[in-house]
Amino acid sequence: MSERLGSLRSLAYGARRRLSKVVLAGFFTSLAGAAVAEEITIAALGDSLTQGYGLVQEDGFVPQLQAWLRARGHEVTVINAGVSGDTTAGGLARVGWTLTPEVDAMIVALGGNDLLRGIAPEASRANLEGILQAADAGSVEVLLVGLQAPGNYGPDYKAAFDAMYPDLARAYGALHAESFLGGLETAAEGDRTGAIARYMQADGIHPNAEGVARIVEALGPEVEALIARVPRS
Repeated sequence: MSERLGSLRSLAYGARRRLSKVVLAGFFTSLAGAAVAEEITIAALGDSLTQGYGLVQEDGFVPQLQAWLRARGHEVTVINAGVSGDTTAGGLARVGWTLTPEVDAMIVALGGNDLLRGIAPEASRANLEGILQAADAGSVEVLLVGLQAPGNYGPDYKAAFDAMYPDLARAYGALHAESFLGGLETAAEGDRTGAIARYMQADGIHPNAEGVARIVEALGPEVEALIARVPRS
């Protein structure tokens, strides 16, 4: 009889252990599922500034931004959708395949090459609007990063170009950052020499690794605000 009782106790103990493992496995699976659900994917749609022209991969804008955000506790993956030399028209042409199902939010930083080519502001505006419409249709939150046109195209051109970013951001409920290079301007002001050149590559157009770090420091809080807009499951 005692042997039978012992066997029954062993079976009961084994069953409890198996049940505990099942419960714990389910618990940790739920936790893992919650972690995956909380991760945010951001596509950075832009030109050479986004792509990281002239830099080793880890020094580019996207890797530095992702590292900055993760260091601040954000479960985020930033996708590099930057193409060197791209215009707003190029961004519009590829926004459809940039906005894959896993993308929750998008940084749009385009327009510099439109300026270099003297493209009419109304054309650039229409392209940016098309990008915002695509994001809106996909329920993707957007941070629209602007820039200021130089005065050499005339006051009317500058006024129209400068205004399109805040105007479109208001119209589509997007976040708006005034300038991609604003962090460099702020850093240069704090430098005794006031020289922005120390943050630029030899071409004087693209930021070096230190310059990108300054850009990320300035733009990072805007991206955090973008993350805060993404619905959590």
